[in-house]
Amino acid sequence: MKLWRKLLSIVMASMIAVPFAGCSSGSTTQSSSATTKTFQAQSSGQKVGIAMPEKTLQRWVQDGNNMKKVLEQKGYSCELQYANNDVNLQAQQCENMITNGCKVLVIASIDGSSLSNVLQQAHQNNVKVIAYDRLLMNSPYVDYYATFDNYQVGKLQGQYIVDKLDVKNGKGPFNIELFAGAPDDNNAKYVFKGAMDVMKPYIGKSLIVKSGQTSFAQCSTEHWKTEVAQSRMDNLLSANYAGGAKLDAVLAQNDAIARGVLAALKNIGYGSAQKPLPIITGQDSEKSNVISIKNGDISMTIFKDTRTLANKVATMVDAVLQNKKADVNDTKTYNNGAKVVPTYLCSPIVVTKENYKKILVDSGYYTEQDLAG
Repeated sequence: MKLWRKLLSIVMASMIAVPFAGCSSGSTTQSSSATTKTFQAQSSGQKVGIAMPEKTLQRWVQDGNNMKKVLEQKGYSCELQYANNDVNLQAQQCENMITNGCKVLVIASIDGSSLSNVLQQAHQNNVKVIAYDRLLMNSPYVDYYATFDNYQVGKLQGQYIVDKLDVKNGKGPFNIELFAGAPDDNNAKYVFKGAMDVMKPYIGKSLIVKSGQTSFAQCSTEHWKTEVAQSRMDNLLSANYAGGAKLDAVLAQNDAIARGVLAALKNIGYGSAQKPLPIITGQDSEKSNVISIKNGDISMTIFKDTRTLANKVATMVDAVLQNKKADVNDTKTYNNGAKVVPTYLCSPIVVTKENYKKILVDSGYYTEQDLAG
């Protein structure tokens, strides 16, 4: 009987102890800590490959570094490569990333149509692919696309010219020349279309393209290169403006092109009180161009905050590696020839002499010292 009572008391004591043990703050903390450690272990075991096109443009360096920083803060291991605008080198780099165990490739392509074999290899190795800023073309093995709204970039550039020249109110006619981006960059076509959709009602009326070059093919700039833009601007000026005709605006679709245009104009005397510079647009908010905007040489640029895009891509990588759907806001527009790629579009912002400090300096993207040229 005593033995029975003793056993009963032990059982009751253990029943009372269990709930209190379950509510212990120490046990909850240990459980939470274990979950966190498990997540970090899962993240740190995953490798992400980041393929950037080249380093000569400031924006690609910033894009690559921002993305690597954000992903490493989340616990991922990153392999970041730049391909010096060499398509074959970029393909080789991506293949090496697959071989090295990367589970996701984030690719800003040199030529969006040149990596079909690499994308097929990624698919065969169960590696997910996120197209970064430039759409990867003609492959069903592109899982997501993250970029800025490039059509809107063009619209903002075109609208800036229309507004500054006040052509809606019948001002003009004004002489304008058009510079598009790289012919093998799908984004360039969206930017050009956006600008032309705004300006087309005025072209041939208030806006006169003296060269007659208005198609994307005629206006494209190989690899967005400054020297290519400068050479074409030299030719346009000598062929169409040597007789004293005034150039009033240049649609330059990124900052590198704008620098080439500016150099050509200054070489023949633009920039004086007698021969003022035309409106010159741009894109990417590179330091040298923002300094030129401060100094009144270039009129505007489009700011595409790579910190925003890097954070968005990092959340996409997170989702993909957890077998979840990534957040997107466009499922209709970006057909790469093989599929409509689910896309997240970030918003571009116009930067001018009047607002550069608020947009770029106050946000911490640049310091005043960065722009002190």
